[in-house]
Amino acid sequence: MAKTTLAELLDQRPWLLADGATGTNLFDMGLMSGDAPELWNMDPEQSHKIRTLHRKFIEAGSDIILTNSFGGGAYRLKLHNLEDQVFEINKAAGVLARLEADAVDRPVVVAGSVGPTGEIFQPIGELAYEDGVAAFTEQAKGLQAGGVDVLWIETMSAEDEFRAAVEGCATTGLPIVGTMSFDTNGRTMMGITPENFANFTADMPNAPVAVGANCGTGASELLATVMGLIKAQPDAIVVAKGNCGIPEYKDGAIHYSGTPELMADYARLALDAGARIIGGCCGTSYEHLAAMRAALEAHEKQTTPTIDQVIEKLGEVSDMAKAASCGHAHAAPKSARSGNRRRRKAS
Repeated sequence: MAKTTLAELLDQRPWLLADGATGTNLFDMGLMSGDAPELWNMDPEQSHKIRTLHRKFIEAGSDIILTNSFGGGAYRLKLHNLEDQVFEINKAAGVLARLEADAVDRPVVVAGSVGPTGEIFQPIGELAYEDGVAAFTEQAKGLQAGGVDVLWIETMSAEDEFRAAVEGCATTGLPIVGTMSFDTNGRTMMGITPENFANFTADMPNAPVAVGANCGTGASELLATVMGLIKAQPDAIVVAKGNCGIPEYKDGAIHYSGTPELMADYARLALDAGARIIGGCCGTSYEHLAAMRAALEAHEKQTTPTIDQVIEKLGEVSDMAKAASCGHAHAAPKSARSGNRRRRKAS
Protein backbone atom coordinates (compact mmCIF):
# COMPACT_ATOMS: atom_id res chain seq x y z
CA MET A 1 0.00 0.00 0.00
CA ALA A 2 1.28 3.45 -0.92
CA LYS A 3 -1.14 6.16 0.19
CA THR A 4 -0.95 9.70 -1.16
CA THR A 5 -3.31 12.53 -1.99
CA LEU A 6 -4.50 13.74 -5.37
CA ALA A 7 -2.66 17.03 -4.82
CA GLU A 8 0.60 15.24 -4.06
CA LEU A 9 0.30 13.08 -7.16
CA LEU A 10 -0.43 16.11 -9.33
CA ASP A 11 2.68 17.80 -7.91
CA GLN A 12 4.79 14.75 -8.73
CA ARG A 13 3.47 13.85 -12.18
CA PRO A 14 2.69 15.73 -15.41
CA TRP A 15 -0.44 13.59 -15.94
CA LEU A 16 -2.61 11.09 -14.11
CA LEU A 17 -4.68 8.32 -15.65
CA ALA A 18 -8.26 7.97 -14.42
CA ASP A 19 -10.20 4.75 -15.00
CA GLY A 20 -12.73 3.80 -17.68
CA ALA A 21 -16.38 2.79 -17.85
CA THR A 22 -18.35 1.40 -14.94
CA GLY A 23 -21.70 0.51 -16.50
CA THR A 24 -20.46 -1.07 -19.73
CA ASN A 25 -18.07 -3.34 -17.90
CA LEU A 26 -20.65 -4.30 -15.29
CA PHE A 27 -23.10 -5.21 -18.07
CA ASP A 28 -20.41 -7.60 -19.32
CA MET A 29 -20.35 -9.08 -15.80
CA GLY A 30 -24.09 -9.74 -15.77
CA LEU A 31 -25.75 -6.46 -14.76
CA MET A 32 -29.18 -6.22 -16.37
CA SER A 33 -30.53 -3.08 -18.00
CA GLY A 34 -32.66 -1.15 -15.53
CA ASP A 35 -30.99 -2.61 -12.46
CA ALA A 36 -29.18 -0.37 -9.98
CA PRO A 37 -25.45 -1.19 -10.16
CA GLU A 38 -24.99 0.46 -6.77
CA LEU A 39 -26.96 -2.36 -5.14
CA TRP A 40 -24.10 -4.71 -6.02
CA ASN A 41 -21.98 -2.88 -3.43
CA MET A 42 -24.16 -4.41 -0.71
CA ASP A 43 -24.75 -7.83 -2.27
CA PRO A 44 -22.33 -10.52 -0.97
CA GLU A 45 -22.84 -12.48 -4.19
CA GLN A 46 -22.03 -9.51 -6.47
CA SER A 47 -19.67 -7.19 -4.58
CA HIS A 48 -16.64 -9.21 -5.69
CA LYS A 49 -17.45 -8.09 -9.25
CA ILE A 50 -17.10 -4.46 -8.19
CA ARG A 51 -13.71 -5.25 -6.68
CA THR A 52 -12.74 -7.02 -9.90
CA LEU A 53 -13.71 -3.92 -11.90
CA HIS A 54 -11.46 -1.74 -9.76
CA ARG A 55 -8.63 -4.28 -9.75
CA LYS A 56 -8.58 -4.62 -13.52
CA PHE A 57 -8.48 -0.86 -14.01
CA ILE A 58 -5.61 -0.60 -11.53
CA GLU A 59 -3.79 -3.39 -13.37
CA ALA A 60 -4.37 -1.50 -16.63
CA GLY A 61 -2.60 1.52 -15.15
CA SER A 62 -5.20 3.71 -13.45
CA ASP A 63 -3.92 6.26 -10.96
CA ILE A 64 -7.51 7.18 -10.04
CA ILE A 65 -10.47 4.82 -9.68
CA LEU A 66 -14.08 5.96 -9.34
CA THR A 67 -16.44 4.24 -6.94
CA ASN A 68 -19.57 2.42 -8.09
CA SER A 69 -21.85 5.18 -6.81
CA PHE A 70 -22.77 7.35 -9.81
CA GLY A 71 -26.49 6.84 -9.15
CA GLY A 72 -26.06 6.63 -5.39
CA GLY A 73 -28.04 9.72 -4.40
CA ALA A 74 -31.47 9.55 -2.79
CA TYR A 75 -33.43 10.63 -5.86
CA ARG A 76 -31.84 7.99 -8.10
CA LEU A 77 -32.07 5.26 -5.49
CA LYS A 78 -35.71 6.11 -4.87
CA LEU A 79 -36.45 4.62 -8.29
CA HIS A 80 -35.41 1.27 -6.78
CA ASN A 81 -36.95 1.85 -3.32
CA LEU A 82 -33.46 2.22 -1.85
CA GLU A 83 -33.60 5.86 -0.75
CA ASP A 84 -33.28 4.86 2.90
CA GLN A 85 -29.92 3.17 2.24
CA VAL A 86 -27.98 6.06 0.70
CA PHE A 87 -25.32 6.23 3.40
CA GLU A 88 -24.76 2.48 3.57
CA ILE A 89 -24.62 1.97 -0.21
CA ASN A 90 -22.13 4.78 -0.71
CA LYS A 91 -20.01 3.70 2.25
CA ALA A 92 -19.85 0.21 0.77
CA ALA A 93 -18.81 1.66 -2.60
CA GLY A 94 -15.92 3.48 -0.95
CA VAL A 95 -14.83 0.44 1.03
CA LEU A 96 -14.70 -1.82 -2.06
CA ALA A 97 -12.58 0.64 -4.03
CA ARG A 98 -10.36 1.37 -1.03
CA LEU A 99 -9.58 -2.35 -0.58
CA GLU A 100 -8.29 -2.62 -4.14
CA ALA A 101 -6.39 0.67 -4.08
CA ASP A 102 -4.64 -0.30 -0.86
CA ALA A 103 -3.69 -3.74 -2.20
CA VAL A 104 -1.03 -2.42 -4.61
CA ASP A 105 2.39 -0.94 -3.89
CA ARG A 106 1.85 2.32 -5.78
CA PRO A 107 -0.48 5.19 -4.92
CA VAL A 108 -4.00 4.90 -6.33
CA VAL A 109 -6.50 7.66 -5.53
CA VAL A 110 -10.07 6.59 -4.71
CA ALA A 111 -12.61 9.08 -6.05
CA GLY A 112 -16.21 8.98 -4.85
CA SER A 113 -18.43 9.22 -7.93
CA VAL A 114 -21.38 11.61 -7.52
CA GLY A 115 -23.78 11.84 -10.45
CA PRO A 116 -26.77 14.13 -11.04
CA THR A 117 -30.03 13.72 -9.13
CA GLY A 118 -32.05 13.12 -12.28
CA GLU A 119 -34.44 15.86 -11.11
CA ILE A 120 -35.01 19.37 -12.47
CA PHE A 121 -34.31 22.20 -10.05
CA GLN A 122 -36.71 25.04 -9.32
CA PRO A 123 -37.99 27.30 -10.82
CA ILE A 124 -38.15 25.20 -13.98
CA GLY A 125 -38.66 21.94 -12.12
CA GLU A 126 -39.78 20.89 -8.66
CA LEU A 127 -36.57 20.19 -6.73
CA ALA A 128 -35.62 22.94 -4.28
CA TYR A 129 -31.96 23.87 -4.22
CA GLU A 130 -31.73 23.14 -0.48
CA ASP A 131 -33.14 19.64 -1.00
CA GLY A 132 -30.54 19.02 -3.69
CA VAL A 133 -27.78 20.10 -1.34
CA ALA A 134 -29.13 17.78 1.36
CA ALA A 135 -29.16 14.82 -1.03
CA PHE A 136 -25.60 15.44 -2.17
CA THR A 137 -24.49 15.89 1.45
CA GLU A 138 -25.93 12.52 2.45
CA GLN A 139 -24.20 10.76 -0.43
CA ALA A 140 -20.89 12.52 0.19
CA LYS A 141 -20.93 11.59 3.88
CA GLY A 142 -21.40 7.93 2.98
CA LEU A 143 -18.51 8.01 0.51
CA GLN A 144 -16.31 9.72 3.09
CA ALA A 145 -17.12 7.01 5.62
CA GLY A 146 -16.06 4.45 3.02
CA GLY A 147 -12.60 5.97 2.80
CA VAL A 148 -12.55 7.90 -0.47
CA ASP A 149 -9.76 10.44 -1.04
CA VAL A 150 -11.70 12.90 -3.19
CA LEU A 151 -15.30 13.47 -4.26
CA TRP A 152 -15.82 13.34 -8.03
CA ILE A 153 -18.92 15.15 -9.32
CA GLU A 154 -19.59 14.07 -12.90
CA THR A 155 -21.95 14.23 -15.88
CA MET A 156 -23.60 17.45 -14.74
CA SER A 157 -25.60 19.65 -17.11
CA ALA A 158 -26.86 22.60 -15.06
CA GLU A 159 -25.06 25.27 -13.07
CA ASP A 160 -27.45 25.24 -10.11
CA GLU A 161 -27.19 21.47 -9.69
CA PHE A 162 -23.42 21.60 -10.00
CA ARG A 163 -23.32 24.28 -7.29
CA ALA A 164 -25.61 22.22 -5.06
CA ALA A 165 -23.36 19.18 -5.52
CA VAL A 166 -20.26 21.17 -4.61
CA GLU A 167 -21.98 22.66 -1.57
CA GLY A 168 -23.06 19.22 -0.37
CA CYS A 169 -19.69 17.59 -1.01
CA ALA A 170 -17.84 20.45 0.68
CA THR A 171 -19.42 19.50 4.03
CA THR A 172 -16.95 16.59 4.17
CA GLY A 173 -13.83 18.73 3.87
CA LEU A 174 -12.57 16.43 1.11
CA PRO A 175 -11.17 17.84 -2.14
CA ILE A 176 -13.64 17.99 -5.03
CA VAL A 177 -13.28 17.33 -8.75
CA GLY A 178 -16.14 18.35 -11.04
CA THR A 179 -16.99 17.58 -14.65
CA MET A 180 -19.90 18.38 -16.92
CA SER A 181 -21.12 16.54 -20.01
CA PHE A 182 -21.02 18.71 -23.13
CA ASP A 183 -23.20 16.43 -25.21
CA THR A 184 -25.41 18.89 -27.09
CA ASN A 185 -23.47 20.43 -29.96
CA GLY A 186 -20.60 21.58 -27.75
CA ARG A 187 -22.82 22.55 -24.79
CA THR A 188 -24.42 20.75 -21.91
CA MET A 189 -28.06 19.75 -22.24
CA MET A 190 -28.94 22.93 -20.32
CA GLY A 191 -26.86 25.17 -22.59
CA ILE A 192 -23.68 25.63 -20.55
CA THR A 193 -20.57 26.22 -22.66
CA PRO A 194 -17.05 25.10 -21.65
CA GLU A 195 -16.09 28.75 -21.22
CA ASN A 196 -19.05 29.41 -18.94
CA PHE A 197 -18.26 26.33 -16.85
CA ALA A 198 -14.60 27.25 -16.51
CA ASN A 199 -15.46 30.77 -15.43
CA PHE A 200 -18.19 30.07 -12.87
CA THR A 201 -16.15 27.34 -11.17
CA ALA A 202 -13.06 29.51 -10.91
CA ASP A 203 -14.55 31.83 -8.29
CA MET A 204 -17.23 29.74 -6.58
CA PRO A 205 -17.02 28.86 -2.87
CA ASN A 206 -15.20 25.57 -2.24
CA ALA A 207 -14.07 25.57 -5.86
CA PRO A 208 -13.12 22.16 -7.27
CA VAL A 209 -9.41 21.38 -7.41
CA ALA A 210 -9.93 20.15 -10.99
CA VAL A 211 -12.66 20.64 -13.58
CA GLY A 212 -13.33 19.12 -16.95
CA ALA A 213 -15.57 17.14 -19.24
CA ASN A 214 -16.78 13.56 -19.23
CA CYS A 215 -19.09 11.36 -21.28
CA GLY A 216 -20.50 13.35 -24.22
CA THR A 217 -20.71 12.13 -27.80
CA GLY A 218 -17.23 10.86 -28.56
CA ALA A 219 -13.55 11.47 -27.99
CA SER A 220 -13.17 14.20 -30.63
CA GLU A 221 -16.09 16.28 -29.34
CA LEU A 222 -14.93 15.92 -25.75
CA LEU A 223 -11.42 17.01 -26.64
CA ALA A 224 -12.77 20.11 -28.37
CA THR A 225 -14.69 21.09 -25.23
CA VAL A 226 -11.63 20.43 -23.06
CA MET A 227 -9.65 22.79 -25.29
CA GLY A 228 -12.35 25.40 -24.70
CA LEU A 229 -12.09 24.95 -20.93
CA ILE A 230 -8.34 25.42 -21.04
CA LYS A 231 -8.65 28.51 -23.27
CA ALA A 232 -10.96 30.07 -20.68
CA GLN A 233 -8.92 29.08 -17.58
CA PRO A 234 -5.33 28.26 -18.60
CA ASP A 235 -4.22 27.66 -15.00
CA ALA A 236 -6.97 25.17 -14.16
CA ILE A 237 -6.24 21.48 -13.64
CA VAL A 238 -8.42 19.99 -16.36
CA VAL A 239 -9.96 16.52 -16.62
CA ALA A 240 -10.66 14.77 -19.94
CA LYS A 241 -12.74 11.60 -19.52
CA GLY A 242 -14.23 10.87 -22.91
CA ASN A 243 -16.39 8.11 -24.29
CA CYS A 244 -14.73 5.35 -26.27
CA GLY A 245 -15.73 6.52 -29.73
CA ILE A 246 -19.36 6.71 -30.83
CA PRO A 247 -22.13 4.37 -29.59
CA GLU A 248 -23.53 2.08 -32.27
CA TYR A 249 -26.48 -0.31 -32.01
CA LYS A 250 -25.42 -3.77 -33.22
CA ASP A 251 -26.86 -7.23 -32.62
CA GLY A 252 -29.36 -5.94 -30.09
CA ALA A 253 -26.86 -4.06 -27.92
CA ILE A 254 -24.93 -0.83 -27.75
CA HIS A 255 -21.27 -1.03 -28.80
CA TYR A 256 -18.72 1.76 -28.85
CA SER A 257 -16.66 2.35 -31.98
CA GLY A 258 -13.41 3.35 -30.29
CA THR A 259 -10.42 1.04 -30.67
CA PRO A 260 -7.44 0.92 -28.30
CA GLU A 261 -5.49 2.76 -31.02
CA LEU A 262 -8.06 5.57 -31.19
CA MET A 263 -8.10 5.93 -27.41
CA ALA A 264 -4.29 6.04 -27.38
CA ASP A 265 -4.44 8.91 -29.90
CA TYR A 266 -7.08 10.61 -27.76
CA ALA A 267 -4.88 10.33 -24.65
CA ARG A 268 -1.87 11.84 -26.41
CA LEU A 269 -3.94 14.69 -27.86
CA ALA A 270 -5.57 15.36 -24.48
CA LEU A 271 -2.14 15.68 -22.88
CA ASP A 272 -0.94 17.95 -25.67
CA ALA A 273 -4.07 20.09 -25.23
CA GLY A 274 -3.23 20.62 -21.56
CA ALA A 275 -5.36 18.09 -19.68
CA ARG A 276 -3.68 16.82 -16.51
CA ILE A 277 -6.15 14.01 -15.66
CA ILE A 278 -7.06 11.76 -18.57
CA GLY A 279 -9.40 8.79 -18.58
CA GLY A 280 -12.24 7.08 -20.39
CA CYS A 281 -15.99 7.08 -19.90
CA CYS A 282 -18.72 4.99 -21.59
CA GLY A 283 -17.41 2.00 -23.49
CA THR A 284 -13.84 2.23 -22.19
CA SER A 285 -12.55 -1.23 -21.29
CA TYR A 286 -9.42 -2.35 -19.46
CA GLU A 287 -7.77 -2.96 -22.84
CA HIS A 288 -8.50 0.59 -23.96
CA LEU A 289 -7.15 1.98 -20.72
CA ALA A 290 -3.95 -0.07 -20.93
CA ALA A 291 -3.37 1.35 -24.42
CA MET A 292 -3.88 4.86 -23.07
CA ARG A 293 -1.36 4.25 -20.26
CA ALA A 294 1.26 2.95 -22.68
CA ALA A 295 0.66 5.88 -25.03
CA LEU A 296 1.04 8.48 -22.27
CA GLU A 297 4.17 6.88 -20.84
CA ALA A 298 5.86 6.90 -24.25
CA HIS A 299 4.69 10.38 -25.26
CA GLU A 300 6.54 13.66 -24.94
CA LYS A 301 4.10 16.53 -24.73
CA GLN A 302 3.76 18.47 -27.98
CA THR A 303 2.27 21.84 -28.81
CA THR A 304 -1.49 22.27 -28.42
CA PRO A 305 -3.22 20.49 -31.32
CA THR A 306 -5.39 22.38 -33.76
CA ILE A 307 -9.00 21.38 -34.12
CA ASP A 308 -8.14 20.05 -37.60
CA GLN A 309 -5.55 17.72 -36.06
CA VAL A 310 -8.14 16.48 -33.57
CA ILE A 311 -10.59 15.78 -36.39
CA GLU A 312 -7.93 14.01 -38.45
CA LYS A 313 -7.09 11.63 -35.60
CA LEU A 314 -10.41 11.20 -33.79
CA GLY A 315 -13.25 12.15 -36.12
CA GLU A 316 -15.65 15.00 -36.80
CA VAL A 317 -16.56 17.74 -34.34
CA SER A 318 -19.72 19.85 -34.25
CA ASP A 319 -19.49 23.48 -35.31
CA MET A 320 -20.26 24.79 -31.84
CA ALA A 321 -17.63 22.54 -30.26
CA LYS A 322 -15.15 23.85 -32.82
CA ALA A 323 -16.04 27.38 -31.73
CA ALA A 324 -15.67 26.40 -28.07
CA SER A 325 -12.22 24.95 -28.70
CA CYS A 326 -11.12 28.35 -29.98
CA GLY A 327 -12.75 30.23 -27.11
CA HIS A 328 -15.48 31.71 -29.33
CA ALA A 329 -18.53 30.12 -27.74
CA HIS A 330 -20.82 32.33 -25.65
CA ALA A 331 -22.19 31.55 -22.22
CA ALA A 332 -25.70 30.20 -21.92
CA PRO A 333 -28.42 32.61 -20.82
CA LYS A 334 -29.25 32.45 -17.12
CA SER A 335 -32.60 30.83 -17.84
CA ALA A 336 -30.82 27.85 -19.42
CA ARG A 337 -28.60 27.11 -16.43
CA SER A 338 -31.20 25.30 -14.38
CA GLY A 339 -32.30 21.75 -14.31
CA ASN A 340 -31.03 18.40 -15.40
CA ARG A 341 -32.67 15.65 -17.37
CA ARG A 342 -33.68 12.37 -15.81
CA ARG A 343 -31.01 10.03 -17.00
CA ARG A 344 -28.57 7.43 -15.80
CA LYS A 345 -25.16 7.49 -17.42
CA ALA A 346 -24.89 4.35 -19.55
CA SER A 347 -21.16 4.11 -19.01
